[in-house]
This record gives sequence, C-alpha cells and structure tokens, in this order.
Amino acid sequence: MLKGFFNVPTPVNEPILNYAPGSKERTLLKDALAEARSYKQDIPMYIGGKAIHTDKKGKVVAPHDHQHVLAQFSIGDKTHITQAIDAALAAKEDWENLAWEHRAAIFLKAADLIAGKYRYKLNAATMLGQSKNAYQAEIDAACELIDFLRFNVSYMADIYKQQPPVSPRGNWNRVEQRPLEGFVFALTPFNFTAIAANLPASAAMMGNVLVWKPADTQIYAANLLMEIFREAGVPDGVINLVYADGPETGDVVFNHPDFAGIHFTGSTKVFQEIWKTIGTNIHKYKSYPRIVGETGGKDFILVHPSAQTNVASTAIVRGAFEYQGQKCSAASRVYIAESLWPEIKELMLRDLATFKMGGTEDFTNFINAVIDERSFDKLAKYIDQAKQDTGVEIIAGGNYDKSKGYFIEPTVLVVDDPKYTTMCEELFGPVLTVYVYADKDFDSILEVIDTTSPYALTGAFIAQDRYAIEKASHALRNSAGNFYINDKCTGAVVGQQPFGGARGSGTNDKAGSMINLLRWVSPRTIKEVFESPTDYRYPFLAED
Repeated sequence: MLKGFFNVPTPVNEPILNYAPGSKERTLLKDALAEARSYKQDIPMYIGGKAIHTDKKGKVVAPHDHQHVLAQFSIGDKTHITQAIDAALAAKEDWENLAWEHRAAIFLKAADLIAGKYRYKLNAATMLGQSKNAYQAEIDAACELIDFLRFNVSYMADIYKQQPPVSPRGNWNRVEQRPLEGFVFALTPFNFTAIAANLPASAAMMGNVLVWKPADTQIYAANLLMEIFREAGVPDGVINLVYADGPETGDVVFNHPDFAGIHFTGSTKVFQEIWKTIGTNIHKYKSYPRIVGETGGKDFILVHPSAQTNVASTAIVRGAFEYQGQKCSAASRVYIAESLWPEIKELMLRDLATFKMGGTEDFTNFINAVIDERSFDKLAKYIDQAKQDTGVEIIAGGNYDKSKGYFIEPTVLVVDDPKYTTMCEELFGPVLTVYVYADKDFDSILEVIDTTSPYALTGAFIAQDRYAIEKASHALRNSAGNFYINDKCTGAVVGQQPFGGARGSGTNDKAGSMINLLRWVSPRTIKEVFESPTDYRYPFLAED
C-alpha cells in the first residue's frame, strides 16, 4: 500500500459554455439531442453492479413533447430494495477500507468524464427528460456537477487533515473519520441533475455505501449518471440505483437495522413523514441515523426605494422564470416599493414580451415545459383561482396548454393582500406574485416577509442605501439560508455560495461545502500513550 500525505488538485469552477450560434458546443449539443431522440432506451436498475430488468415498466417522456417516449424503465418492488441494501452492505468493507486517495481519484475521473466525453450527452439527457434549455442544462448537469465532484474531493482532504492541535509529551492524539455504520439512502429530485448525482456521490466519497432512488421524472439522466460512475471506477455495490414505489421503498429502508442516514431533496411533506418514520423506528437502528434534507422554499425578492430599477427587474425576471420557476431557490413572491413599481412593471413587461416558449431543442426558447401533468394541473388551478379572486390582477401570462407539452405561460399576479395564497404557498412553477408596498412601510414589510412563509431557503434584497442593506440583512437573517444583495435569489455556485436553508426548507447542511460532507462521517478519537502510568496513586495522596 502506498504511503504519503497527498495533495489533491486545487479545484476551480468549471467554465460555462454559452452555446452561441456558430459555436462548436452548439453543434455538438444539437447532435447529442438528435441522437437521444432517435431511439427509445430500455433503462435497468443497477444492483450490485448488475443491470436488473423487470417485466413491469414505466415510461419517460419529454415534458415539452409528451407523446415522444424517450425510454422505458424497469420498476422494482420490495425485493429489489432488499437486494440493493444487501449489495451495499456486501460492498461496504472493501469500499471503506480503500485508501481515501483512491476514492478521490474515482470521483475526480467522473468530473473529467462529465467535462469531456459525456458533457453533451448528459446535457442533452437533462434537456429532454427534464425540459431544461441549453444554458440551464449546462450550468446544472455539466458545471455544477463537475464542481460538486472536484470541490468535494478537496473538502474531503481538508476534513482528513483536521487533527487535535495538542499532543502533550508522551501522548499522540489523533482523529480518524469513519464512514457511517450501515448504508445511506439517497432520495433525489427531478429538477437538478447535479443534485441527483451529488446526493449519493458525496456520501460515497466519504466511504459510505448507497441505495439511490431518483425521481421518476429524472430517471433518464440518472441512468447516464450511473454509466459515468461505473466508467469512473465506482465499485459494484457501492451505489445501487433503484426505481420503485416510494412508500414500498421506505417501508424496507426505514425498517432496516443498518439504515445509517438519508440524503434527501424533495418536498417538505415527504421529508417530514420520513423524519416521523425514522423517529418511530429509532429503537430498531444500530446507530442514530443522519437526516440531511433540503425541501424547498417560498423565496422572496425585496426591492427598496433606493434600488436601481433595471437591476431589480432583471433579478425578478431571471429569478422567477429561469427553468420555469422549478428551482427550489426560485423567486415566487416579490415586494416592490410603490415609488419604483411603475418603472419596474414597464421593464418586466417589456422583457416578458420577448420570451419565447417551446421545446428545448429550439435554442431560442427561454421558457420550456413544467415537469409533468400533475405539476401542470396544480399551477393551472392556482391561475384559474387568481382570475376569479378580487384584489388580484394578472398583468402578464395567465394562459396554459398541455396538448403537446406541459406549457404554463410565465404569469405575474399583483395582489392587494401580502398574505394572499400565492404569496404564502409553494407553487414550484412560473407563477410570480407581486405586492406593492408604500415606501414608508419598509420596516413593517420586513416583518411581513419574515412571518409569511414557513420556509427559509433563499431571498434577495435590491437596494443602494447601505443602511437599508444592513437593516434588511439583520431583520431577515432567519428568513433565508442564502441571502443575495443586488442579485437574483438563484444560482448558488459550489465553492462560492454553500447552499441550504432552515425552518421548513431543511436541515441547512449546505451542499457544496465541507459542512455537508461532515454529516457522512463518524469521527473516532484515538489517544496513544508512550509513557504509561504504572501506579494509580496521584501526588496529592501523599502524607504531609
């Protein structure tokens, strides 16, 4: 076995490709899209390194062209979940005993594969399966995921370097970071390919073994991620990819004595049910499971009377409508000073009028489809209700059509009541609600923002007045785990803005930082004594 203290490559953020007309990357991405659309995949589960096909099938469609079937996938049952757990536990000893630099090398190779060989194929899978435009796919499936892998390797090395600062003469104190005892369950969402990969990869990197269940609407890209992990050298059984009914999966996972933790991104309701189930079963486990989750938000933008109107308008439009508002960080409630509202309204409507909506294969479309029919129907219901309610004005959008794809027009509501339904409830779509407040009521609107929603994920404040910036930063300190000044409330970058919120938004364990990786290890303190005592008597016991 090699011996040495190894330095990992210094991570830097992956450059974002722009896919401008005539560029090489635009041509390569369009080729990848055409190739992916040209045939229907048969997607298996992966358990213990084996591709598992079942007779029961689900289908993957493009949300913007739901008659086009991209793939069919094998649906598992409780027996497959049990097999996945068994495969993970069988792989555990060899994986956790592998020297950390070899684990690091695997995930560094995965990052390089995504940056090179698989970049356009993974972006295309994300564009087709999750209806993201080229830029949104690039910053997600390519750049953020590459950054997660490279920066997490660096954070892992930093964690291992942390040692007790004092070892008195005759002693050596040290700390080792053990993986958790058991298996980790990764339950991942549809909206970010990077999150779907990072939730299992970050825990695996620290020596843990995984059962990974992605959202059905992300399976198309998840299958490719598994191919990349396998090519990078992740051993069989370390990450097991399964597709099964959620409650059935949970019934097996959360009753297993070797359940050691969950890495989750999804709805608040599901996460709270999982937490209750773990609490009920706590006596069954060998150890107290780690519960790490990010669950969404009702994210705000507050515009102060001193704000620059063009900065505010751009932050609002981008923050609310990029990826159809399906980011957990997306702006969905906006508070605008009355003195600035006429100009900001004009700028917003000007930009909204230029939005093109359609399929992701047409690179001129800024807006694409929402993820599925359930999401479409939910959003349409809110829009229909807004059309009927007094004190609500729809100043943009308000239309929807699911005949070809699940298209919701970017919609802006202006409300008289800051506690109107769409100011409070998470919609997860391209519906933005605006409340115009009197300039003199700035102090009171801070309290309104802080008390309106149970969530506390992201928020933004647009202002030039430094005293106001200080006041808002303090007043809203518990309202957002990621707080942005003079920018939109989306777009956290690994290595720059660790991401996560508190309150109803999750455990705030900050993906993209060392904080998150520390949840996947269990430290052991070792004290070694070179000059050991040989007599129990202390000096104070001696007679005078």
